[in-house]
Amino acid sequence: MNGTIGRPAADWEQRYRRTVLTGDSVATALVVAAIGGFFGVRDAANWHEKWTILAFGTELLVLGALAVSRAWEPAVLGQGAEEFRRLGRSLVTAAVVLALGGIALSSRNIKLWIFVAIPAIALVTLVERYLLRLWLYRQRGAGRCLRPVLAAGSPDTVRDLIVRTRKCPRLGWRVEAVCTPDGLGPNGDRLEGVPVVGRLTDVAGHVRRDGYRVVAVTPDPHWSPERLQRLAWNLEGGDAEMVVAPVLMEVAGPRLHVDGVLGIPLLRVSMPIFTGGRRAVKEVVDRAGAVVLLLLFAPLMVLVGLVVLADSRGGVFYRQRRVGKDGREFTTVKFRTMVPGAHGARAALAGLNEGAGLLFKLRRDPRVTRVGATLRRYSLDELPQLFNVLTGSMSLVGPRPPLPEESAAYSPDIRRRLLVKPGLTGLWQISGRSDLPWDEAVRLDLRYVEDWSLALDTVILWKTLRAVLQGQGAY
Repeated sequence: MNGTIGRPAADWEQRYRRTVLTGDSVATALVVAAIGGFFGVRDAANWHEKWTILAFGTELLVLGALAVSRAWEPAVLGQGAEEFRRLGRSLVTAAVVLALGGIALSSRNIKLWIFVAIPAIALVTLVERYLLRLWLYRQRGAGRCLRPVLAAGSPDTVRDLIVRTRKCPRLGWRVEAVCTPDGLGPNGDRLEGVPVVGRLTDVAGHVRRDGYRVVAVTPDPHWSPERLQRLAWNLEGGDAEMVVAPVLMEVAGPRLHVDGVLGIPLLRVSMPIFTGGRRAVKEVVDRAGAVVLLLLFAPLMVLVGLVVLADSRGGVFYRQRRVGKDGREFTTVKFRTMVPGAHGARAALAGLNEGAGLLFKLRRDPRVTRVGATLRRYSLDELPQLFNVLTGSMSLVGPRPPLPEESAAYSPDIRRRLLVKPGLTGLWQISGRSDLPWDEAVRLDLRYVEDWSLALDTVILWKTLRAVLQGQGAY
């Protein structure tokens, strides 16, 4: 190893941080100048009523709140939802301080800056950061802007980490070296093509010498609390971030909490939420969202219906029994994409099944009409299921609704998918759709059931638009 692995990553991280900081500052200044110039009171008698003072104070508060909330910390930029949470927290803090300042000064114009300027800044900076993140994702997809990672743990858990990081370059990790208990991999000095550079006791030395940005500790009996603590101490003073994978089921998000009890850090896993206030909010959002989307897509749905009628014999809609929450069956409504009698012909095609697990799928299904293939590619055939959402049998976001025969073959573990309403879209929709292996589709559905939150629903709905437009994995 040549000792320069970490430097390029540090360079791009600092450049990206400066770009985000500059983007936030410019966006804030432009919004403040535009609002101040358009609405500002230029002839105010008191200094604290002048728009230039209020504009400067607002920008200073916003940038100060971003700094205090560590919204420009390299570890969170381009990483999951934490970046946007810190951005939102900063803007809320700025609005509160601005409101208190306005009350103290008895400012008559402060409402403009609280209720117009701050929301406008939020919108512009959110778009700016999202566009920067898209650029960063493209760079990572091309193998650039990746943090060099040293993975340390058992060969099996390290292998799993390597495979997952390669499947998801957006995470920004590239495992470049491995440490195992005996300093060897299954094939000598390499593990999944990554060099094994030493034993688990050698981790800190390799990090100091070769400049890795992330130390990913995966499960292994070697990692006792004392050894993990000693490793953390040995990494102090450097740029490396230590990440420890807990020996737990796949649980994440709002259900994980770290508590200190009697000086011992404990990872507390709360129960999944299937009832209560947040679920009530989800019900309201589902119904309201269904109404809005039905009104928005009404012209398109009429057009699709006419095209389906003109393309082939049969009705416009196809009704099918599906299994919903708690195993209750309901009827889904979709635009017809197959020839009449298609369900009865399924048995003759069973030998050609390309679907994973219990799913039946064919990439070139002879039963699909010409128009139906296009409708399926862009999920237009599922628009009528908004009526299922409106009537309460489905949700906007949730696991895929199974057929009764599929549900009957579920094991007890997989039946946990039925603890929540099925959805028009879900993690499976934004992660590959029909191209997903069965085990992966089940894992994603169970992850949604276990880790559901309103924030996760929002992210899924946002990413669904891109998945649908790309049309990948739909047939």
